[in-house]
Amino acid sequence: MKELGLAGVEAEVALDLGCPGLTHPDTKYRLDSDASIHALRKDLAENQMLITSFLLHNRFEQQLSKEVACIRQLVKAAQALNVKVIRIDVVPDRMKRDEFLPFAIKACREICELVQDTPIRFGVENHGNTTNDPAFLDKLFDGVASSHLGLTLDTANLYWFGHPLDDLYKIFEKYASVVYHTHCKSIRFPQEKKNVRRPMGWEYGKYNCPVYEGDIDFKRIVSILRAANYAGDLCIEDESLGKFPAEERKGVFIKEVEFLKKLA
Repeated sequence: MKELGLAGVEAEVALDLGCPGLTHPDTKYRLDSDASIHALRKDLAENQMLITSFLLHNRFEQQLSKEVACIRQLVKAAQALNVKVIRIDVVPDRMKRDEFLPFAIKACREICELVQDTPIRFGVENHGNTTNDPAFLDKLFDGVASSHLGLTLDTANLYWFGHPLDDLYKIFEKYASVVYHTHCKSIRFPQEKKNVRRPMGWEYGKYNCPVYEGDIDFKRIVSILRAANYAGDLCIEDESLGKFPAEERKGVFIKEVEFLKKLA
């Protein structure tokens, strides 16, 4: 990570509290005990690295009690490791949207209770066919009514969803005050497709690209977030790296890091 110019990372956490994305030659990192948390904290300190956020792949609808138990322990780990944000998924598996909304509100209220009197915030990623819709997000945030619940702003997911390019910045401004975390990625659509409503997911695999090549204006995004006193990270999530030869991917990622550092 130091070679990439990074000091921090978003750490994926599985339901069993394992950390599959954090590697070590002699151990597998977990967050299910004081000893395992201490070991990770020690290694992070020795390598002058930090975890900026945790990432969960929640399925609240299928297994709410298990998800809540996982988050309860993860909150302990977050406090010990000084992690301020937990990225969550709020997506329906089987329920229709009108059924899912009250369920989602109840579930998010329950997890927000776990972080009362702490600085920890949950960032709902705008993701898939539900939370990329501002109408759903508005009802969710209004229904939960907690400062502990906000947004993991995925810059490209709204564009992927079909929102015209010019409309993105209005949405970014609308939610800037509750953005607690980011996923920075971009898309470069043909000129005639940039500012029209497109079908959800239209040609994403063909047109996704590094942040420095896409349509999305990150200088403008950073300005919007600064105006709202955003203090979190700019977390790179490049889903286009597979398009590049293996020997070029490191260079592409470093270029993205340097691009965002100049804006931060």
